[in-house]
Amino acid sequence: MNSSIIGKIEKAHRYAREPERVRVQNLEASFRGGHDDYTVRLTDGRWACSCHTFASHAVGTCSHVMAMQQLLGVMLSDDARYDRDTELAAPAATA
Repeated sequence: MNSSIIGKIEKAHRYAREPERVRVQNLEASFRGGHDDYTVRLTDGRWACSCHTFASHAVGTCSHVMAMQQLLGVMLSDDARYDRDTELAAPAATA
């Protein structure tokens, strides 16, 4: 393996240890829940989930969204990390 690739791999490892360098703005993920598979989306700082809880409750969140907020932590904007309705329920993950 040549030295330039080795340097890039080392840099990638360093970046991976610094998740605050990344800002996730939009994403779509498949989430295997306890009863079914769901689609969780983040679009322009707003979350959505295909599960029944998200659709039927006025709070605009669910366990799948809260789990994604914790997993992505510092990579999310403040708005996406803490929904106004879930600020206490979804703490940021620590790196």
